Amino acid sequence: MTGTLTLTAPLAQAHALTSEPGRGLGLPLAHGVGSRHDLPLSPFYAYAGAFAALLVSFLALGLLWSSSRFRGDLAGHPLPAALQRVADASATRTALRLLGAVAALVLLLHLLLGPDDPDRNPAPGALYVLLWVGLVPASLLLGPVWRLLNPLRAVHSLHPPRNPRPLPAAVGIRPAALGLLLFTWLELVAPDNTSSATLLTALALHTGFQLIGAARYGDRWFAHADLFEVYSSLLARLSPLGRRVDGRLVLRSPFHGLDATPQIPGLVATVCVLLGSTAYDGLSDNPRWITTLQTSPLGPVPTATLGLLAAVALVASCYGLCAGALRLMNRSLTTPLTSFAHSLLPIALGYLVAHYFSLLVTEGPRTVMMTGGTDNALAPAPFLGPGGLATLQVTAIVTGHVLGVVAAHDRSVRHFPPDRAVAGQLPLFALMIAYTLGGIGLLIA
Repeated sequence: MTGTLTLTAPLAQAHALTSEPGRGLGLPLAHGVGSRHDLPLSPFYAYAGAFAALLVSFLALGLLWSSSRFRGDLAGHPLPAALQRVADASATRTALRLLGAVAALVLLLHLLLGPDDPDRNPAPGALYVLLWVGLVPASLLLGPVWRLLNPLRAVHSLHPPRNPRPLPAAVGIRPAALGLLLFTWLELVAPDNTSSATLLTALALHTGFQLIGAARYGDRWFAHADLFEVYSSLLARLSPLGRRVDGRLVLRSPFHGLDATPQIPGLVATVCVLLGSTAYDGLSDNPRWITTLQTSPLGPVPTATLGLLAAVALVASCYGLCAGALRLMNRSLTTPLTSFAHSLLPIALGYLVAHYFSLLVTEGPRTVMMTGGTDNALAPAPFLGPGGLATLQVTAIVTGHVLGVVAAHDRSVRHFPPDRAVAGQLPLFALMIAYTLGGIGLLIA
């Protein structure tokens, strides 16, 4: 960023990024590539390249892809039986559950006994970087890892309910969508979001809500309500590792896993929160938005809260209009919202990579060093320069949208008659273009 902008407290701690290594956790850092006038890539070429990639993909799919090719959880090449036995062994699962519990205990001890300074206490980085951001590559490589590491499952297993009630189908993953919205508010808006008192309060509320729900509905509650578990499970849909419907551990195309995404209540809300909150993250370090926060008569925190909610609402409204257009084009499509929601997951992944990659590779190692006892550890220098980072960010967003176009096309040819399959995708294609240009605009604005 060029120049120095001063945020009014309390948002300064959460949104400021100093240029000195090791100064401030920088949550959520300035994930964009800078101001429009110092962008290492030409905005025209960024927009033109993104539009061309989407258009070529759409036309090629329309000409060459006339029937559905993805088979969801029926597809995959089985991994060796010995590997599956190790993965499914009770000893393996117990060890992973203990690992998660130990990590949670270390985090708690640092919050209770460590200094209330993110430069010297690794707890904020462990939550906002290693967990929130680190779950992205971990879930992509290994599948829904948080289900195995979740320390709340370990606590619940000590005294499970004898006769848990069935979880109403209408609940879906709506509690997790709400949890994701609250967590992103904590990360992007809340005052003093790295203070021990704030984090302890947030963790206590999260723990209490999850354990009360699990005491009523059993351990299935976590798969529907734990925000980190749902977040990890959705990202894991794009992992090459997966489970077939028969329970076999397989290697498969991520598109098959994506196609198997359950169409349950709350899916659209969850994905829209991921997209909208990441979009707001890109807006939050824009100089004009910072000025708005400083001058708003409501105050910075209420204004930032409204901005976050507006970003999520805008993403959801655009998708809702698209789903309505799909319903008008095919009256037999009774669930247009959930039928194509899976195609938004690669887009959300592209946004996450674009906005959080630099945070993970700089603050992640620094957090690990502090956990190991290094006081006021310095963050390593980024191994990508401004040009390389800009290219990575734009590529991540465009790639996510192209993958979304592929997923949407395959679902479209499944639901629409052959003579209307391509035309039926036009609302989705328009949505992808809008999301793509908006995402790139937030990076370069």
